[in-house]
Amino acid sequence: MSTTPIGSYKFSQKLHPLSLLAQLTSRRATGCLRVFTGAVSWLIYLEEGKLTYASYSEKLFERLDGHLRRLSQQIPTLNSAARVQMRLIFEKKTENQSQNVDYQAICWLVSQDYITAAGAVMLIEELAKEVLESFLTLKEGSYEFTHESSIDQFPKFCRLDLRLLVEQCQKQLRARQSVQSSPVIEAPLPIIQTTKSLTSQPQDIKQESRTTNFDDSLTQPANINQIPPLPTGKDLYTVACIDDSQTVLNSIRHFLDENAFNVVMINDPVKALMQILRSKPDIILLDVEMPNLDGYELCSLLRRHSNFKDTPIIMVTGRTGIIDRAKAKMVRSSGYLTKPFTQSDLLKMVFKHIS
Repeated sequence: MSTTPIGSYKFSQKLHPLSLLAQLTSRRATGCLRVFTGAVSWLIYLEEGKLTYASYSEKLFERLDGHLRRLSQQIPTLNSAARVQMRLIFEKKTENQSQNVDYQAICWLVSQDYITAAGAVMLIEELAKEVLESFLTLKEGSYEFTHESSIDQFPKFCRLDLRLLVEQCQKQLRARQSVQSSPVIEAPLPIIQTTKSLTSQPQDIKQESRTTNFDDSLTQPANINQIPPLPTGKDLYTVACIDDSQTVLNSIRHFLDENAFNVVMINDPVKALMQILRSKPDIILLDVEMPNLDGYELCSLLRRHSNFKDTPIIMVTGRTGIIDRAKAKMVRSSGYLTKPFTQSDLLKMVFKHIS
């Protein structure tokens, strides 16, 4: 078989991702499809038309680490120490533009017994869905198909049905588009009260510690003279609070006067976008450390949506390091509120951005 099934185009042109994948599947192709759009590249590895791995270069290890965090809820050995060690070993290789460092990292996790081969299959499938979803939205770029695969020297864990994966990704994309195109409800929703987070796992010691420190501020009554006056021009401001801790959400609601603020409480970051679209908040308070989707990732997603390009987004966290503040700036957050904070601290930050 030659490279002619889909050709090789080095110059940017209109892309038809679905057609490319359909041709590769129907011809039971073996090799690697490489797609380039500017500085970003997609790599889709196939064996007889089945997908063995998929990756793209943007935020490579942030994305891998996010999936590993979710997988760690099912695999206790995949703890934070293992993930940090993995990144120390492999992330620096990306600086030398080494290929497939993420796949090498997965192989290393299996070889060190942090995950099983079955766990690797779960991880590869979830990564593939994310990669394919982004790939299917491409409109232009350049591509090439080669039979040489740089992952051939490493263990193979699976051969996934590419047609089925694409169908699942298309459904997900359609669902997301329907959410984005649905009309926004002008009137703010009632406060959303939930008692259960997405996962049934108990909060870890670190999170409990965060919550305790934050709640300690409730025992320190704020000086009424330190609380700024309400801004004029609007009777009721909607504040969306996204945090996986119900205790923290209740504390923020306690601090904000119900006569001036409608507080929309969201404890599931995965469902946050839909709920924020409906409530159309004047300001968003966003916890950094949440399961399934951390605050930086969610802030970045919100900024990509046309409705939230200018909405103030305040990162709320116990972290005070320079790197954490730099991350907040990179995702274009509007401010940074450090836990624990008093009622005065919270109100000053809110009024600063809604005045």
